[in-house]
Amino acid sequence: MGKSIWEVGVEELVEAGLSVFEAKLLEKGLKDAIHRTGGGGALSDPKELWRELTARRLLTPSHPHAVHQLVYYGVYANYDASSDDPPPYWFPSLYQSKYTNLGRLMETHGSKLLGTSYKDPVTSFDLFQEFSVQHPEVYWSIVLKELSVLFREVPNCILDTSVTSKHGGTWLPGSVLNIAECCLLSANNSKKQDDSLAVVWRAEGCDDSHVNHMTVKELREQVMLVANALDTMFTKGDAIAIDMPMTVTAVIIYLAIILAGFVVVSIADSFAAKEIATRLRVSKAKAVFTQDFIVRGGRKFPLYSRVVEAAPYKAIVISGTGKDVDIQLRKQDLSWKDFLSSVNHLPRPIHYSPVYQPIGSVTNILFSSGTTGDPKAIPWTQLSPIRAAAEAWAHNDVQAGDIFCWPTNLGWVVGPILLYACFLNGATLALYHGSPLGRGFGKFVQDAGVTNLGTVPSLVKAWKSTQCMEGLDWTKIKVFGSTGEASNVDDDLWLSSRAYYKPIIECCGGTELASSYIQGNLLQPQAFGAFSSASMSTGFVILDEHGVPFPDNKACVGEVGLFPLYMGATDRLLNADHEEVYFKGMPIYKGMQLRRHGDIIKRTTGGYIVVLGRADDTMNLGGIKTSSVEIERVCDWADESVLEAAAVSVSPANGGPEQLAIFVVLKNGFNRDPEKLKMKFSRAIQTNLNPLFKVSIVKIVPEFPRTASNKLLRRVLRDQLKHELYIRSKI
Repeated sequence: MGKSIWEVGVEELVEAGLSVFEAKLLEKGLKDAIHRTGGGGALSDPKELWRELTARRLLTPSHPHAVHQLVYYGVYANYDASSDDPPPYWFPSLYQSKYTNLGRLMETHGSKLLGTSYKDPVTSFDLFQEFSVQHPEVYWSIVLKELSVLFREVPNCILDTSVTSKHGGTWLPGSVLNIAECCLLSANNSKKQDDSLAVVWRAEGCDDSHVNHMTVKELREQVMLVANALDTMFTKGDAIAIDMPMTVTAVIIYLAIILAGFVVVSIADSFAAKEIATRLRVSKAKAVFTQDFIVRGGRKFPLYSRVVEAAPYKAIVISGTGKDVDIQLRKQDLSWKDFLSSVNHLPRPIHYSPVYQPIGSVTNILFSSGTTGDPKAIPWTQLSPIRAAAEAWAHNDVQAGDIFCWPTNLGWVVGPILLYACFLNGATLALYHGSPLGRGFGKFVQDAGVTNLGTVPSLVKAWKSTQCMEGLDWTKIKVFGSTGEASNVDDDLWLSSRAYYKPIIECCGGTELASSYIQGNLLQPQAFGAFSSASMSTGFVILDEHGVPFPDNKACVGEVGLFPLYMGATDRLLNADHEEVYFKGMPIYKGMQLRRHGDIIKRTTGGYIVVLGRADDTMNLGGIKTSSVEIERVCDWADESVLEAAAVSVSPANGGPEQLAIFVVLKNGFNRDPEKLKMKFSRAIQTNLNPLFKVSIVKIVPEFPRTASNKLLRRVLRDQLKHELYIRSKI
């Protein structure tokens, strides 16, 4: 991968996996593109060359990944070394930009709002984003009209900042609605009709069968059926948990709970009994919907038994196999069939009158990962879904008729975000009832015609390393999404190439924000593993180690401080002091107390943003602050055996400067000497980051400790290493 594109010829392309005929054809295309963009010298603009190659689709999804690597890294082999900007791989088309959601809005309102400064959606994006921060009430008044949000009582205004005790102001005061009803209505918005597809799905093991479909009308009828059944058992305002995979039934239950004026408690189906019990206790849930088993890869994994072990809460149990529940239930529990039988007497088609509540009413309790102590209980109001849907509209360009798939769970924030992103934008929700790790999921993406595919980096890494998606057609995908952890450049190269280099919209936010504060979009060039902008209406500054904001647009590294006027963000926690968690100790900026988020980010010279980890994942090496993620990215490339690296620093047991330790998970079939890896890592870090940095310890491990949401627990690795070093010092 070290060859410049000028050195890539037939021989190199054949070595990368092409036939001689294919290699000659691609070589000719490469030479023609080089000639068209500058003639083939070092002075040619590599960005224009890569733009030309992707625009003409010279690289195809059927080409081996080694070919994509050879060309991409070859094009950017001599990329401006003096710049800290990552090289872009996707470029917005001025013509196509005007047909994106955000581009269309800018074309309609740009001149009125920005005056003569407005040129077009691509040129004026930065100006419009800044306008949305300075005038959020104008931006949101426009965007609300784009979403399927119907108010029973309209808001008095968009934003009320007169209440000084609330840092974030009061959004849409006086409004009353039912956000679940908004998901199910068809008449109020031309984006979806009764016969529009609401959900498509397929169960694992049925990979050659047809894709199942449910219309908006059918979904509404199912939700109303469940809402009526809920009324026979619960009191308005009760918290009701969902601990099951994100199936069609889970989605119906979620919407029904909110339609009927209850509160959803989101619990991930991967949790052990102790974690389930904690969430049921903290949320004061009255009951839990669950499954008897989770079916994965033809095997059945118990779920109901974990719920039973957790606490004596009433459980309504759904069959994971699609048949009747065939396990013995406790006396207080009900099967799904018996639960629904409580409304058998009602006439069909069944009807339900939604429970309308103020905008600030809690509809969903979600939880942080909870690596120590009780997880934070984060309440979503009816405002949170609006923010989630608006962000998918603006950044992921979710439009009516799109088919949106993101393997997730209602226990994690992406689950509810996906649900609202689809139903409030007139898109179709695509669900795979099974593991997303294998070919079955990829075939579903193909057969369902998915247009928007969300991922997490570890999932992409698995697809790429197992080659399980080879030969599948993902070319209907127009936009990818990625969140959850730092992306790997080469893994994203593989992913984007599956759909002729469509953009991967990186998203970084939090459950308490109901959204991402930094994101990609379709109006700016995108670079692998980087964010191109703050999200719409989001303002932030980067703070130095003394809490002083760096000047806007200056290249820098520091902790992020969010502007407090953040539509959709929480203003309370159920089991912690919201003020202390998010605001205490944060600096005042232009009269605003900044909101804490905890990320360390880097802003490049050209304005790209790279997340370097959490504030507690930084380290001090020889008096220089750096981040774990920055070091890990270099180590991932240092040797072909490395599947994943994790960097931590520890102080020696007898004192002294911090030492850099690298934990490594090797690819299958590889065996490496830690001392040789240590030399390679040190050389790579000194060459690419800082000549003063030195790796002191390398440990090869079978896997990394992670939270249930798959975030790497560097703290656990650090504590393990400290313990080992302490024991050694005593020997």
